[in-house]
Amino acid sequence: MTECEEASSRPATHGLKLERNATSPGNVTRSLILIAAALLVLASRDALAAPCQFESQGEGRVTAIIDGRSVRLDDGREVRLSGIEPTATTKQALASLLVGRDVTLRSADDTPDRYGRQGGLVFIGESDTPVQAKLLAQGEAIVSAEIADKDCAAALMSSEAEARRQKKGNWADLSAIKNAESPDDILAGIGRFVVVEGKVLSVRQAGAMTYLNFGRNWTRGFAVTISRRALPAFENAGVAIKSLENRRIRVRGWVEGNTGPRIDVLRAGQVELLSANEPTGVRP
Repeated sequence: MTECEEASSRPATHGLKLERNATSPGNVTRSLILIAAALLVLASRDALAAPCQFESQGEGRVTAIIDGRSVRLDDGREVRLSGIEPTATTKQALASLLVGRDVTLRSADDTPDRYGRQGGLVFIGESDTPVQAKLLAQGEAIVSAEIADKDCAAALMSSEAEARRQKKGNWADLSAIKNAESPDDILAGIGRFVVVEGKVLSVRQAGAMTYLNFGRNWTRGFAVTISRRALPAFENAGVAIKSLENRRIRVRGWVEGNTGPRIDVLRAGQVELLSANEPTGVRP
């Protein structure tokens, strides 16, 4: 047999060995690990993605501060900052942050309000943190609880909570959070957006309205009212209204009422459950 014939008659073991190596258990395991790692990286990126990144509704340069939550852009548009209620210092803080700055407006809806203002979250330049969060972190604004997106709402609330803990800005004032046991103090703020803390003594149903009573005297004590149409929002949030009885809560909203102060709750985000260990924000 010639050398060529001998070579051609040998089994093609070399090529088979390479194929086996490519599909060997060790290589398959390494491939699966790499795939899993890639998926983990992608999942981590999604998990760490900045909240409040809604669809862009346009850009512009801020030329003027209209009031504590409204600005004017160089194209004439008026923008209302969603998600916050202003304090006495918000307008000045906005002027320091925004006048002459290029901003991007982001929101889930570009429908203007009844005053023709376009609402949304405002971002400076390439920042992924909304101006609202910066104001809240400085104690220069209060969360309004109007943002429906859970992650974004939680981020804004977290910024406010940190400012409260550090007693920054508005929260340096001991009366910034009202005591539910002082109804006259709350009633003095009628027509204003306030934050109240206290223990719910009873939950009562009257027609289409549910009352969270904080005082024994229902006509003069502070109470929270929740209409029937607002109840599904609490159910979706996993909160049974009756379970709020004998619980400490923090509630925010506009003060109404004549003999006794009331806050009408329209959104579940206006009510926060307070743990037994959470420091109270009310004044002594």
